[in-house]
Amino acid sequence: MNSGGFIQVFLQAIARGVAILSVGAGLGLFSSLLARAAESPVNANPAPTKDASGAVFIVVGFDKLSSFKYEVPDETKANSDTDKGDSQIPQSVKDFDGKRVALKGFMLPLKVEGGLVTELLIMRDQSMCCFGAVPKINEWVSVKMTGKGVKPVMDQAVTLVGKLKVGGIKENGYLVGIYAMDGERLDSPGS
Repeated sequence: MNSGGFIQVFLQAIARGVAILSVGAGLGLFSSLLARAAESPVNANPAPTKDASGAVFIVVGFDKLSSFKYEVPDETKANSDTDKGDSQIPQSVKDFDGKRVALKGFMLPLKVEGGLVTELLIMRDQSMCCFGAVPKINEWVSVKMTGKGVKPVMDQAVTLVGKLKVGGIKENGYLVGIYAMDGERLDSPGS
């Protein structure tokens, strides 16, 4: 395993709550724990949660939304078939379509009106904002706020609550994303 792969598996192990034993336990045991964590599935059925008003939502993370490889279909053909792309999305992710979810990520404002963000991308990480790296199509969600909008929050993780749409989103005949959300509210940064 190269160092990049080791780090990725290590971070996945931490994210899944695998106990990290002291160095005295030995590298072999540590390696076997990491290997087991890499093989264990991401929580396939997150439990619904209630907010202060009693409304139900599901906490979804980019660990789930970006857990698969997505090959963007060839858009050079007229009226390219969106279903070909949608078939690449696992059923466990499609199950979130139409559900009210809470998603944590980084805000990239797209449209601001009266000092409030009304359209934005919520992204897995800050690489696009800070380093110019192009995220994969399953590492962002296009959000349109249903109300007046939210205050812009930069360089901090935020949690957006809203209704998630899963499946190919086209504009002018071109695939522009596979996730969209009707945003209801922004929870405090880092929540």
